[in-house]
Formats: sequence, structure tokens, C-alpha cells
Amino acid sequence: MTAAVRRAVVSAGLGILVAGGGCSKAVLAPEDHGAGRVTRRPITDDKPATSSRNATAARMATRYIGTPYVWAGASPSGFDCSGLVRWAYGRLGVDLPHSSYALYDRGRYVRGSRMKPGDLVFFSGLGHVGMYVGRGRMVHAPQSGSRVQVVTLGGPYYGGSLVGARHIAD
Repeated sequence: MTAAVRRAVVSAGLGILVAGGGCSKAVLAPEDHGAGRVTRRPITDDKPATSSRNATAARMATRYIGTPYVWAGASPSGFDCSGLVRWAYGRLGVDLPHSSYALYDRGRYVRGSRMKPGDLVFFSGLGHVGMYVGRGRMVHAPQSGSRVQVVTLGGPYYGGSLVGARHIAD
């Protein structure tokens, strides 16, 4: 995405950014409903262990599967999409904005085929962000009334709506 196109997308999405911390309700898919609070071990990829900050942030985010979505939330009592990302990376000393639009300007572009755990994935005209956890899945906080969950990126909804991916820090 060129800088001019990104600016146009960001300008068009400022209403969502001001009203909702950058998470759009347009990212719902059928699998995004109904996950109850569960205690799970962090998701790990089947690749060799890595000590990267990104992979650690992804593992940390998966510990909060089942946590309620809270508009503008950025703590274990409730997260919105960018709040989950900000909180996980913040625990590791990486200060990120609480906005999916602003997050897209951070780090470097990553092709979908080269994503690694912890890379950020963007949808809905940059109105939604999740964190790649490996094996074609992401952890995210989808919308009000739902909970933090892991979904497959290759499904009919998310597979076709990926705007881009960004590698934040190592």
C-alpha cells in the first residue's frame, strides 16, 4: 500500500478511530461468537522455539483468550483489538499506540507468506488488528459482546480481507 493510499484510508477511517479506538464491527465472522472464559496454555507454533519479542508477545496475548471485549480496553479486565496488541507488547517494553490505524505505520511490511508469530495483521481498511500466532491463525479481540479468541486466517472471511501485515520488533 502506497503512502498516499494509506493516508486516504486513514482519513476515511478517522470516524471509526475517534469513536472506537480503531476497531471496526465490520470484521465479524461466524466463528467470532460465543467463546466463554477458558483457561488455556499459550499457543505455540510447531516451529522451533524462538526468543523473539514478537513471539513472546503473541504467546502472552493467547493467555487472555476468553477475556471480554471492552471498548477502548487495554488491560486483562477487557481488551479491544489494538488494546490487546498494545498491552502484550507493552509488557515487553515496546510502547505502541492504541489505534489500529496508527499501528499500521509501525514496524516494517511483511508479506503474508513470511509472517511470524507476533506480526500484526490488519483488516477492514485498517479498522481491525490482530496478532499472528502461527499456523495460519491470529489472536484478536473482535467486537463488543465477544471475547479474545483465536481464528483461522485462511477462512472465507479473514482470508480475503487481509489488508497487510507488519513486523514490529525483535
